[in-house]
Amino acid sequence: MSPLRPRVVALYKQLLYIGREYPLGYEYFRDRLKKAFIKKRDLTDSAEIEKAIKHGEFVYKELEMLWFLRKYRAMRRNYVDEEQDAKIRALLQEYEKL
Repeated sequence: MSPLRPRVVALYKQLLYIGREYPLGYEYFRDRLKKAFIKKRDLTDSAEIEKAIKHGEFVYKELEMLWFLRKYRAMRRNYVDEEQDAKIRALLQEYEKL
């Protein structure tokens, strides 16, 4: 048994957990995740496995950022009225011109 196996299993579990909030649905995400892991199951070289783990961790961070962005947008919709939002957008546009 490879010493990297626990890391791979932990990464799979993390990705499954964060995939619950995937926009296209959990089943879609779970199926794609399973196919991706099955595709790499024959790797035996530690360097290649490490590279695949790093890629999986990158994907996890990207999904996490999407989740935070979605949460931020929902909070903003609930707490910022449209007049304030228009003022903020105008200020941002002025700032971008500088």
